Amino acid sequence: MTPWNILWVVTTQWRAQACGYAGDPNARTPVLDAVAATGLNYAQAVTPHPFGPFARAALLTGRPSPANGVVDYFDPLPADQRTVAAMLGERGYATAFFGKWHLGRREPGAPLVGPAHARQIVPPDRRGGFDFWEGFEGGFQLNDPWLHGTRLAQPVQVPGYQADVLAGRASAWCAERGADRRPWFCVVSLEPPHPPYAASAAGIAPRAAAELVLPPGVPRRGLAEERARRELAGYYAHIEATDRSIGALLDGLRRQGRGTDTAVVITSVHGDQHGAHGVFRKGWPYEESVRVPLLISHPAELARRSDAPVSLLDLVPMTLAWSERRRWTESRDRALISMPSIVRLRDQCDRRWHGVRTPARKLVLNEDGSPWLYFDLERDPGEQHNLVGAAGRAAEIAAWAATL
Repeated sequence: MTPWNILWVVTTQWRAQACGYAGDPNARTPVLDAVAATGLNYAQAVTPHPFGPFARAALLTGRPSPANGVVDYFDPLPADQRTVAAMLGERGYATAFFGKWHLGRREPGAPLVGPAHARQIVPPDRRGGFDFWEGFEGGFQLNDPWLHGTRLAQPVQVPGYQADVLAGRASAWCAERGADRRPWFCVVSLEPPHPPYAASAAGIAPRAAAELVLPPGVPRRGLAEERARRELAGYYAHIEATDRSIGALLDGLRRQGRGTDTAVVITSVHGDQHGAHGVFRKGWPYEESVRVPLLISHPAELARRSDAPVSLLDLVPMTLAWSERRRWTESRDRALISMPSIVRLRDQCDRRWHGVRTPARKLVLNEDGSPWLYFDLERDPGEQHNLVGAAGRAAEIAAWAATL
């Protein structure tokens, strides 16, 4: 029996709350809404590390930082780390990667935003073991991206919205597999809806900032609200544009006759605070930063919602099960989350921390093991009340802390 083809669509900074199916009145996401309605929606999925390189290394290896070798923001993924591409290649899969890598060697003093970073070459032996690789290290060029790789020895600028460009090139690679009898595994790694939020979003105009519905966790009538509204206006435009790009990619698979033999994953490496709790960007242990969309469209999976504490770390064993035409079943009762180092960039979290999350509770400890945050997510999903220090909670918190 022929193994299933497998497609991962990985976005950046798309928080779980910012989807129409999740109840966000600002989000226009008809494609993701349809996948959530007809596929498997892991509604409590989390990233193991709410920051790009740490999360990407964990995603590809199935191992958390620092065990995967990415300890600091500027650490590259070690060449000897086995990735899911190498594992599937050994099982007879053709493998391909398109888009943002963010796991190469970067100089701490070099600009992170701009064409220089976007044109940085990722050497063939540092491309995670993929047979075919076409992408960029970073640079946050949401329009007219620079691509290099297997067929492009030097970076070439390709006109168009980044998500449209990558979806189109990935779709073409999938179509070429018709003459190849091997099953395939393809990762499409998109930067949007990551900043710059003011960048053009494939013709989709930003929403009127004053009309956006802000969640209660964003402070009102101050600079935080003003900034949140300004950024969210562009953020939701990029979400809509990216949703449309993903739709075009899925439509391409259907036209190729791949709609019934391909398992599709749609997720994000982390979220964005957007002013919730008075902070911005990522690295924070709050839900806006930690919880991510995780949707599965699978030939053998019935439509359902799961509240299991699934992590992006689970995608590797999940994918390996699919390569054997087996369904993957959730078996854990908790997911571990952490920030392994301080990233000294504007707005990012100011400390190392580690913690545990279930659908009902979340405990976060400081680097020295002292409790920082403890939330009852069933009664307080907006995390408005930190229960560290609350009467009657000390023994409960201590018991949880002892398991970490």
